[in-house]
Amino acid sequence: MKKYGKKYVEASKNIDKNKIYNLEDAIKLVKESSVTKFDSTIDVAIKLNIDSKKSDQQMKGSLSLPNGSGKTKKVLVIAKGAFAEEAKNAGADFVGDKDMIDKIKNENWFEFDTIVATPDMMPEVGKIGNILGPRNLMPNPKVGTVTTKVGAVVEDIKKGMVTYKNDKFGNVHTIIGKVSFAEEKLADNLKYVISTIAKAKPNTVKGNFIENITISTTMGPGIKVDKNSFDI
Repeated sequence: MKKYGKKYVEASKNIDKNKIYNLEDAIKLVKESSVTKFDSTIDVAIKLNIDSKKSDQQMKGSLSLPNGSGKTKKVLVIAKGAFAEEAKNAGADFVGDKDMIDKIKNENWFEFDTIVATPDMMPEVGKIGNILGPRNLMPNPKVGTVTTKVGAVVEDIKKGMVTYKNDKFGNVHTIIGKVSFAEEKLADNLKYVISTIAKAKPNTVKGNFIENITISTTMGPGIKVDKNSFDI
């Protein structure tokens, strides 16, 4: 049986595990349930009615939170020429082509959070796929990190673009902000996430798509959110 820390247990006392809270109450509770000394990240877990074994029901993508994620990400762009200049002008932290790929390969260098690459550079990036893949750093067109719109993507990531991907149980996890965010901003971010996921429902899924929604802070207890709080 899993053991929880004193702070977790204390925070859990104010949360009814059998209750489904409306959006406003859930946001208020999640802020109050933070058990860390630092500004915790708030996550959402969305249980979907999908068969994760079917390729046409895989959920993977990215979205830009209207109020940002509260995280400052360092972006590496693998590109040449005008695309490289565009990346620099957009605020990319690191820009290069084969030199950056070699740096990762030979120096085990990972001072970045996200990689954006242009399509023409993907054959080279693919050569270190065995290094990037396990770290979930491989650029992917489905989440917008393989693109010719380098500048726009870098700006989106800096503003608060987050990615999502379903696990083998059909759950999608992503970020909605920080505990320090105002309740209204967290609510807006969560509404946007739920709306985006709902619109991405695969055509092969019949019936209810979103089964339940739970939010929590880093190492904090989960709080169930009423689906009726959202326009889905």
